[in-house]
Amino acid sequence: MSGNPGSSSSLFTVETPTVKTTLSSVLPCLLVLASLAGCEQAKSHAHKKVEHAEKVFQGEYPIKILCTTGQVAEMLARVGGDKVHVETLMGPGIDPHLYRPTASDVEKLVNSDAIFYSGLHLEGRMADKLVQLARKKATYAVTEGIVSRQDKRLREPPEFEGLHDPHVWHDVALWAECAHDVAAMLGNLDPEHATLYDNNSHTYMGELAELHEYCKSEIAKIPASQRVLVTAHDAFGYFSAAYGIEVAAMKGISSEEEKDIQHQDSIQALLIERKIPAVFVESTIAHRTVDSLIETCKAAGWDVVNGGELYADALGESGSSASNYTGMIRHNVQTIVEALSR
Repeated sequence: MSGNPGSSSSLFTVETPTVKTTLSSVLPCLLVLASLAGCEQAKSHAHKKVEHAEKVFQGEYPIKILCTTGQVAEMLARVGGDKVHVETLMGPGIDPHLYRPTASDVEKLVNSDAIFYSGLHLEGRMADKLVQLARKKATYAVTEGIVSRQDKRLREPPEFEGLHDPHVWHDVALWAECAHDVAAMLGNLDPEHATLYDNNSHTYMGELAELHEYCKSEIAKIPASQRVLVTAHDAFGYFSAAYGIEVAAMKGISSEEEKDIQHQDSIQALLIERKIPAVFVESTIAHRTVDSLIETCKAAGWDVVNGGELYADALGESGSSASNYTGMIRHNVQTIVEALSR
């Protein structure tokens, strides 16, 4: 694989900004925080095109970019290179579906030159406000392009009431297309370096193409009858479609949804009938839901085990094998293959 995907983690950091006590700096933060605090998961069910403020960067480099998740931050760091300084709102173990910004986070939103977020309502409690911010400053959802092109790989599960499944990064090829779109977004923001961003995106996309093929070949090693991935919430639908593995989840696409007892019974029956050897916990969700499933299976006579922890919504801790996007995907694949091939 060309380059070193793991090295990108050093290009973006979460910093605690110095608190300014002047009224001019505090007031905008308070106003934004008040509006974000009242923002729950978006109620609109239409796939609306985001309206952008026409902004061209005219400040000093590097461009200060604020990203919501680690996956997005890595993409911006790789595509933007030394022309950008990237910070992340949500660190390891943070559930983006439930995230509420702190006062220091709001100051970062106000002071950044540009904001990039995942989109498709992943950032459920910030979604509407991020769309509103796009009318005032350079704010982009990295998934805008695949939505506007009506990419056929986008999932729109019935239970999500007209919205797309936001977990697109689990299809590496689809995420790579978002990287190309990000290059165009940065090029519009900073036309002077548009060619650099485009070149960087193609380098990154080449690495992701190799990762995509790795995922396909590894998942194919699992015996076909055992190729069933059971997790805490429905984050792996894109992974399923891209790599040929069935998925079943205790909760829906949003981790806020409660598990349904009847649904748990059907998953238990699936595990026993198909003799699936393992189920999986997630790094951002309490393990008790999956632990309960394991206990009921054992009580029914099937000794299913905890196959390990997967990274569904967030990267791993710094220094771990899942601290960058490539590492996260490889960790998940290796964990799944090892546990389901028993």
